[in-house]
Amino acid sequence: MSTHAGASPRGGLSLGLPDRVRDRMQDIASQLAAAGGLILVAILLTIASPYFLTSNNLFNIGVQVSIVAIIAVGQTLVILTGGIDLSVGAVAGLGGILGTMAIAKAGLPIAVGILIAVLAGAFIGFVNGVLVTQMKLPPFIATLGMLGVCSGLPFIVGGENAVYGLPSGFRLFGEGQIGPIPLPILYLIVIAVAGHVILKRTKLGRYAYAIGSNQEAARLSGIALNRYLIVIYMIPAALAGFGGMIAASLVHSGQPNYGNGLELNVIAACVIGGASLFGGVGTIGGTMIGAFLMAVITNGAVLLNITQYYQEVIIGVIIWLAVWWDQVRRRRLSAASEQMGRRKADGDGDGDDGGEPGGGARGGGSRAEPGSAHAS
Repeated sequence: MSTHAGASPRGGLSLGLPDRVRDRMQDIASQLAAAGGLILVAILLTIASPYFLTSNNLFNIGVQVSIVAIIAVGQTLVILTGGIDLSVGAVAGLGGILGTMAIAKAGLPIAVGILIAVLAGAFIGFVNGVLVTQMKLPPFIATLGMLGVCSGLPFIVGGENAVYGLPSGFRLFGEGQIGPIPLPILYLIVIAVAGHVILKRTKLGRYAYAIGSNQEAARLSGIALNRYLIVIYMIPAALAGFGGMIAASLVHSGQPNYGNGLELNVIAACVIGGASLFGGVGTIGGTMIGAFLMAVITNGAVLLNITQYYQEVIIGVIIWLAVWWDQVRRRRLSAASEQMGRRKADGDGDGDDGGEPGGGARGGGSRAEPGSAHAS
């Protein structure tokens, strides 16, 4: 048996089934905490405002959260690897400018303009991935630099002006409905389901967890780190380009300053939903809960005439609590793993002492149990 066979996809040394169960329990606990917060806030707002629990307001929340949540699906993948993408807000702004310019000034079809925004985002994500994997820049620095580049490019490309003159049909991309459901909510549902399937059913998802848990172990196990990391960084950037076009459709123009600070809301949605900034822990479902929790707080503050500054303070405190809980969770898991390892070592020692005189092989001192770290 290979020594890597016992490696957990969430951590370094595997201790068998109890470790996997504990990992799953930790994920569920994080999601339940965020879901409990969301339910509590929703109940309080239902009591405080008669307008909160109306279909129009709930659909409005869904539209408002759609852009952040869509980009957060891709950001979850990046955070799972132990990285971060600070450029997604600026990429959304740049994608919106490029896509609307293609439609309004070059006369290209709406679908082509949207595709240009997505492809531009994917290319920027590719560059981010190359900076991280080939130039060995820390993800924070690589994407922070890209944030600066993409914040300036919309003003250079668009001539410091917003893009107007878009066809009326472009409004339908962000404001259209299928039945009573706005299209941005349907986009979010499709992308969130696709993200969940990628994480749970594909190599890309499994490798994202493995890379974030232990990058060196993932490399030694034969995972092509550079290739998968580049693909992973392309996903949130492409989704940011798509989100930028949704935003442009909602205001029927390309705004060069759109996306300022958007990356912070995207990252906050992932962290509040249980994703660990240390990597290896997170789910799409948790990210969706985190995004909706922030959106409900913002919406409730508007209904109750609470200023934006208080909203920002509340969300900031929630982020503190989420990261604090993640650190507590990691310490508890580490302590439990060490305790179980000591018990196993003590058990092996007792087995050695209890062996028959002269029966070294029978005492277990020179023979590894199947599945132990000494098995080969």
